[in-house]
Amino acid sequence: MIRIVPSDEVPWEDVEAIFDGSEPGKCHCQRYKVKGWLWRDSTLDERYAAHCEQSARGSGLVAYVDGQPAGWVAVEPRCDYAKLLDMPIPWKGRSEDRDDDGVWAVTCFVVRKGFRRQGLTYELAAATVAHARSHGARAVEAYPMTAAPGQNVTWGELHVGARQVFEEAGFVQVTHPTKRRFVMRVDFWMTSDPQPRSLPSAGPA
Repeated sequence: MIRIVPSDEVPWEDVEAIFDGSEPGKCHCQRYKVKGWLWRDSTLDERYAAHCEQSARGSGLVAYVDGQPAGWVAVEPRCDYAKLLDMPIPWKGRSEDRDDDGVWAVTCFVVRKGFRRQGLTYELAAATVAHARSHGARAVEAYPMTAAPGQNVTWGELHVGARQVFEEAGFVQVTHPTKRRFVMRVDFWMTSDPQPRSLPSAGPA
C-alpha cells in the first residue's frame, strides 16, 4: 500500500532514510536553493541542516510503501527556490513574475533503493497537484527531461523527473527550452484538478 504524506507531518528520520547513502544525500534538495555553485558555496552539513529545517515546514511529500519511507518529492512555492529564479532555462521563451508565490514548483524526486522501478515517481508527481492546490496555489509547474535519440539520461539529470511522469499527472507543456528539457504546468484556473492516485494522509502508521 502506498501513502503520501506532507513532510511536515512525518519524522525527519523518515526523510533522512530516503536520502541516506545515495547521491541525493549529497545535495539534500538544495540545488535550486543555494545561489552560486552548490559544491563550492555550501557544505554537506549546511545542506543537511537546511533540508531538515525545510522539511519540517513542509517543503515536500514523503511516500510510504507498506509503512516504510520510500520516496520523496520536493514541491513548494517557486519563489522559495532562489537559484531556480536565476537560471535561464526555466524562463526561456516566457515572461512572468518570477516572485509570484501563487505558482508552485516540483524540483526533485528521490526513490529509496529497494523501492525503485515500481512507479513511485508517478504516484508522487500526481500527489503534488492536489497538494499544491490544497495550499492555495494557482498553478504548479515542473522542469522534466527526456532522453535525446540514442542518448541516456543519467540519474543526476533525471532527479527533476521524466516528461512522461508529468504528462500522466495532468501537466501540459508550456515551453521546450532545450532539446531535452521541458517546462510543464497545471494551471488550476484553466483545468479541472487531476485526480492523484495517492492523496496526502494524516501521517505514517
